[in-house]
Amino acid sequence: MTFESTSRFSVDEVNGLKVSEVASRSGVPASTVRFYDSEGLLPARRSSSGYRLFDDDAVDRLNFIGTAKSLGLPLPEIRRLLDPWEHGLCSDVQGELAPLLERHLADTEERIAQLRDFAGRLQRAQQQLAAIDRDGPCDPSCAFLGQDHPTAPNLMALPLASTNDGPAIVCTLDGSERTERADRWRAALTAVTGRVAIPDGVRLTFDPARAHVGELAELAAAESGCCSFFDLSLHFGDPPTMEVRAPADALVLVHELFGEPDA
Repeated sequence: MTFESTSRFSVDEVNGLKVSEVASRSGVPASTVRFYDSEGLLPARRSSSGYRLFDDDAVDRLNFIGTAKSLGLPLPEIRRLLDPWEHGLCSDVQGELAPLLERHLADTEERIAQLRDFAGRLQRAQQQLAAIDRDGPCDPSCAFLGQDHPTAPNLMALPLASTNDGPAIVCTLDGSERTERADRWRAALTAVTGRVAIPDGVRLTFDPARAHVGELAELAAAESGCCSFFDLSLHFGDPPTMEVRAPADALVLVHELFGEPDA
């Protein structure tokens, strides 16, 4: 007597980890696992049913990527490290990683020095503001709070801040997180077919065949959470569109991240 298997799973699906399994074991969101696959950092094969399938070393690879991210390395640099990490000796990884860490340390120390200078300016502004005891309107010296010589302009560039009653133009992500977020937007925006100027922003139109609306919705929600000055509206039409707005003094950030309107 002959029996036929009624299993719904092929052999390749049994011998591999699905996205949900990798996410569960590593603690990395499933959307990030898929993103790393699309960027070539966490390669997967496809089952006969179309599922992404990962080898058992995917979790170790994710841990290595997470460590590199925590050191402030952007994805292109992490991609360079993965080949010696997987196929070479530890000394090969050290040879690639050491100069990257040295450069990032120098950049970090420079940013720390800039922040200390800015903190000093804020302290001077506090002291100068406390010394002003007037009932009348501000005189021209009020325009130079925080400077060593309030009678002369200081051209030091300041962090962006809202000039109206809207939200402050700040981002709560650190350097490596901002780089990864920009990389994810860059990948998602490859499906854009047109950009049109709208008041305070830009409207993006996506190719329905290439746009992943779930990824766009997740990115839009995450962006609103860390950069509250962005106003993002996603419209699930045919074709999908997304409108991005920001205060006038942050419009340059809209264009940098999402692209300028078509001429």
